[in-house]
Amino acid sequence: MTAPTRTEPQGPGESPSAGSGGLAALAEAARSAGTSASAGGTPPVERWNPEFCGDLDIRIASDGTWFYMGSPIGRKPLVKLFSSVLRKDEDQKTYLVTPVEKIGITVDDAPFLAVEMAVEGEGRNQRIGFRTHVDDFVEVDAAHPVRFEIEAGSGGLKPYVLVRGRLEALVVRSVFYDLVALGEDHEIDGERMFGVWSCGAFFAMAPSNALDGLR
Repeated sequence: MTAPTRTEPQGPGESPSAGSGGLAALAEAARSAGTSASAGGTPPVERWNPEFCGDLDIRIASDGTWFYMGSPIGRKPLVKLFSSVLRKDEDQKTYLVTPVEKIGITVDDAPFLAVEMAVEGEGRNQRIGFRTHVDDFVEVDAAHPVRFEIEAGSGGLKPYVLVRGRLEALVVRSVFYDLVALGEDHEIDGERMFGVWSCGAFFAMAPSNALDGLR
């Protein structure tokens, strides 16, 4: 499957320059770590086990914007660089990891957004792929499933796709509607479920009779 190529607009603001020695040092460490990645890949953060160096005031907001000390990081290349060394551990916390340091950050929801979808084929042979806001591309399959959560407050569905490790991308609302349009009914353990097929696997959204308003 060919990844989508549409360019997403950059986020607001610019990377802070004054007093950002810590950020600059971290960026250099991330660049050095990137030399361990294969062409077009990401650094092997899952294999690294550096000492925990504490938390840094970096936050990924629910809309995908990165903040450093309260100011948005608007330079997409810098955001992509930091995204390449993200890791979520068994403690469910998210870290920036290099071979020599492990730094805790805050993630409001998911670290990535799935902003575009590509589809090939149909039925059980259908293949679905997503592009994230940092230009990762992931094809939905048994190793990269889509899951659906009930959103607190609204009661609506929030779809997430596993990108790598334990890191997920939240599928943005407009793309979710396109995903719903691909859905069909399939019986699982005697219950009729509504969901989507990709790479021979079925990913259930919810019981079919609960989604009448979405179809």
